Amino acid sequence: MKVKIKLTTEMLGTVTKDPEVYKTYIESKKPETVTEDEYLTVEKIEEKGWTGFHQDEGGMFIYEYMVKGFLKAAGNVLKDIIKIKALRSKIDDYVFIKPRKIYLGQSKADGVIERPLRCMTMQGPRVTLARSDYIKAGKEIEFEIILIHHKEIKEEIILTLLKHGELMGLGQFRNGGYGRFEVISVE
Repeated sequence: MKVKIKLTTEMLGTVTKDPEVYKTYIESKKPETVTEDEYLTVEKIEEKGWTGFHQDEGGMFIYEYMVKGFLKAAGNVLKDIIKIKALRSKIDDYVFIKPRKIYLGQSKADGVIERPLRCMTMQGPRVTLARSDYIKAGKEIEFEIILIHHKEIKEEIILTLLKHGELMGLGQFRNGGYGRFEVISVE
């Protein structure tokens, strides 16, 4: 199935812009005292909580696992309506997305969105700030869905799952309405 979708809301990036996020995290857990020379710069602190998109010489892209993850999440939500047992697992086993890199047709983000993130911890509520690059609504994205022959996982099931994208999209902060899309064409 060749699928073309069109974003109806901005899609937020999901990849940390800090190329050394793991190293930075491990370093932050060291019990040693920090000298004045070792303090993080404002730019480095800013980069730590900033997400964007993967990028190479072809421009910005998302990996195919984001689309597959969307289908699995939609399958989990719609499993009682679709009435297929272990739907999420069957999507994992019988549905594949191509190409590996799904290019977004641009080399830089359209802008940045900043927002507070709130969570409840053992110590009580906590708030932090997040910053994400975004792609504007209206962007068209194309990919292929390959179905391995299966008695339950058919094209109409995939179309139903894709329809869920109008409500719950791709990328970060989906429950905030970001990354919603409509299916323009399926061949």
